[in-house]
Amino acid sequence: MAAGESTDTIYLIDGHAQIYRAYFAIRGGMSSPVTGEPTQAVFAFAGMLLKLLVEHKPHAVVMAIDLPGKTFRDEMYSEYKANREPPPDDFFPQEQRIFEMTRLFGIPIVGVEGAEADDVIATLTQRVLDDADHGDMQVRIVSRDKDLEQLLTPRVCMFDIHKDETIDVARLEEEKGIRPDQVVDVLALMGDKVDNIPGVEGVGPKTAAKLISEFGSVTGVLANIDKIKGKRGQNIAAAADRLPLNLRLVELKRDVEMDFDLADAQIGAIDATALRQFFQALGFRRHIRDLDELVKPADTDPPAAQPGSDDLFPESLYGDDGEPADPEQVPAGFTTAESYDYRAITTRKALDELFNDLCAAPLVSVDTETIGLGRRVRLCGLSFSWRTGAGVYVPIVSPYPDRHLDERTVLDVLRSVLEDETVSKCGHNLKYDVHVLRHAGINLRGVAFDSMIACQLLGYASRGLDHMAETLLQHKMAPISRLIGQRGSEQATMDQIPLDQITPYAAEDADITLRLYEKLSPMLAEKGMAALAAVEMPLVEVLADMECNGIRIDPDELLRQKNDLAGRIDVLRGQIFEAAGGEFNLDSPKQLAEVLFKKLGLPTGKRTKTGASTDAEVLEKLAKREDLTPQQTLVPRLIVEYRRFAKLVNTYLGRLHSSVYKDDGRIHASFQQLGAATGRLSSGAPNLQNIPVRTEVGRQIRKAFVAEPGHLLICADYSQIELRILAHLSQDPGLTEAFNNDRDIHAAVAAQVYSVALDKVTVAQRNAAKVINFGIIYGVTPYGLARRIDGLDETGAKVLIADYRKRFSGIDRFMHHCVDEALETGGVRTMLGRRRQIPQIQSRSPATRSLGERLAINTVVQGSATGDLIKTAMVNLYRRIHRDRLPMKMLVQIHDELLLESPRGAAKDQAEIVREEMESAMKLSVPLKVDIGIGPDWLSAK
Repeated sequence: MAAGESTDTIYLIDGHAQIYRAYFAIRGGMSSPVTGEPTQAVFAFAGMLLKLLVEHKPHAVVMAIDLPGKTFRDEMYSEYKANREPPPDDFFPQEQRIFEMTRLFGIPIVGVEGAEADDVIATLTQRVLDDADHGDMQVRIVSRDKDLEQLLTPRVCMFDIHKDETIDVARLEEEKGIRPDQVVDVLALMGDKVDNIPGVEGVGPKTAAKLISEFGSVTGVLANIDKIKGKRGQNIAAAADRLPLNLRLVELKRDVEMDFDLADAQIGAIDATALRQFFQALGFRRHIRDLDELVKPADTDPPAAQPGSDDLFPESLYGDDGEPADPEQVPAGFTTAESYDYRAITTRKALDELFNDLCAAPLVSVDTETIGLGRRVRLCGLSFSWRTGAGVYVPIVSPYPDRHLDERTVLDVLRSVLEDETVSKCGHNLKYDVHVLRHAGINLRGVAFDSMIACQLLGYASRGLDHMAETLLQHKMAPISRLIGQRGSEQATMDQIPLDQITPYAAEDADITLRLYEKLSPMLAEKGMAALAAVEMPLVEVLADMECNGIRIDPDELLRQKNDLAGRIDVLRGQIFEAAGGEFNLDSPKQLAEVLFKKLGLPTGKRTKTGASTDAEVLEKLAKREDLTPQQTLVPRLIVEYRRFAKLVNTYLGRLHSSVYKDDGRIHASFQQLGAATGRLSSGAPNLQNIPVRTEVGRQIRKAFVAEPGHLLICADYSQIELRILAHLSQDPGLTEAFNNDRDIHAAVAAQVYSVALDKVTVAQRNAAKVINFGIIYGVTPYGLARRIDGLDETGAKVLIADYRKRFSGIDRFMHHCVDEALETGGVRTMLGRRRQIPQIQSRSPATRSLGERLAINTVVQGSATGDLIKTAMVNLYRRIHRDRLPMKMLVQIHDELLLESPRGAAKDQAEIVREEMESAMKLSVPLKVDIGIGPDWLSAK
């Protein structure tokens, strides 16, 4: 997560536990008046999901489930869960309905063969904790299962959403007197009747917790069994042989192998139309109201209910007459595909006429139908609309190929208009269509509007085409399930659908998108986002081009670095064991704490609820302490290096190698256009935004990103861009003057803050000024500043910040303006009008309110820099490349940096064009400056 962005939270739902809880929540059961199927579990689970999404507004949610079949625990213990009764007969069909509904909410469901849902949750939790890129992410496990208490940390809690209760480390210690690392020992002693794990006879939860609290662990209990008197001691002795197995059975597996990245936990688009039909079919009318609340635009109020309207939901599940609405019924006043003129283009004459119509149209809506999903799938047909209320479908593949034109004929005729940038195109999620057409040999140009991007900019929670058609156009679209069948069944593919069925469905997509343009475009202008849309819309084409281009990877260099680091890790491991006087698990914070603070006697730093912390900050401070001998600081210093190398091997080198496409030897990352609240790009599969840059060893990874033979890479990044944006927005005289005279900005600021001549600024003073310069953008606190500057305490940091604000009063006024705007309007805007809501600013909690203030400042500065400016430069440069037919490709964007590829002989000239376009992207009151590098690989170019 980028600095300055809000602390994020991932919700991990214990799927089957919550489903069982939902099943027994409603006494007497329920059934649908339409289908007759049992529904009480589905109804209760739907209420839980809606409460989670409406009240907590999570960005990342995963539901973990058990898959059928045996697990690794069955292999360890054949009687595992042997006595568990099968679920009621009506449980399984409701469970499948719940899975269907959860996916419609955009929530991914994860299950792994051979593991249980709790193991999946444990693995995902560990991935969050181990990922430096998610260092601020909190984990909330939606469950009250005692087995999951072993996962609790200061960043991990359990959440009973039904009672709004949280179980954290402190509450565990308060109620049970144990730490999370002792939960496994307690479970092993008490056993689990449900899972058929025999515990110690007569030892229940309270007794087990008391024993472990007193003796520390099962091992401690057994070692002190002579101190446990009477029958209890005898029972423990009798169970001693099976306790080691119990420990293995109840301990959750945190390294389950599964093809699931944390980026996949982002909630997808909510299929509101399908969910309404789902709720209507099962008679859940009251849930529709919560659904409408969930998917409404963030900055609008719900429409007032009119007498007699469906917005006045009765207290009963169905209605005053007990009859639910027909899921296929079209609401009064709504249009459907039958209301408009949709037809197929099947002859050469009609195709030629279509070509002429498209060439003459001011805006053409384009949509593709494909055979399957993914970027590299076969094209099934093309849809177009250039006037509202009408649309055409051009089939390429169908069950009756003799009734329409073939692919080559269609694409040969339409190629020139599709590739003509002067013919403006619109679409919904148009980047996908660009990829599909590129795979078919067509380079779609002229992207002018994407209704999905418009919905995101305007703050709509749901951006599905069906939902937007209902919300904005009062039009009910035909669901795809009518054509290919329901999810989970044997679905057909689009090439199997007869023309008379696919034509209105496909043409409708293009027509609705064109109508959404006419609706959304004025809304963007009204919200002051016209200039922003003029950048974001054509950027769709730019990003698709970058994703298609990819960047070449040298696998031998990746392997060389991985082997080199593996060797260095082995050496470090030996050095650590020698310095510590014995072996231990380097990856265990508990064992490391024992070595550092008990065996070696080092002073403890900050503490967590579970004991002395061994995080990076503590280790780095120990390594630098001057009151310790070099021998004492050796272990923490070596551990810091060990962790750094292990992170590089496990997180970067391995994942990069597995992401290379075999057909071209390149990585083709996906770029999310609005993946961050500030508007900056994010990337995935793999995440190139987080390639390490802070250490020399980390920077070496860039050496594996190489140019094609005969080419060079051009690396261009803005110099101190956020400070220049800050100078422009604040109009602070001191900051502006320093940039306009091309001075060393950090030295110039140090001279002001420390009241010394510019040529008398020390290295330490300049470094301190550099830290505060960048920290001020993110609303750095005195505590945060003191942590970043050696030898500076919190009192000194307060003075330093106060002096900075006094000397640069324009910056101080700007910061207050950002906070005032957030307080008055609920959010802030960037230079191009990008709006971000800042709900934290109204919080009663001082800490949360302070976070909101920092977000308000950071969003304006960082959003203008890495959201507005760099995107403007990318669009302008892309247009220049195509207009002048330059021998250059845009490959990667990372924050304020662009990476391009050019033929070796032209690279120098192309680099100057890149500099020219980037430095002229916006007119500021201070000059923009771009640093350029050229080389055969990213490292040398940087």
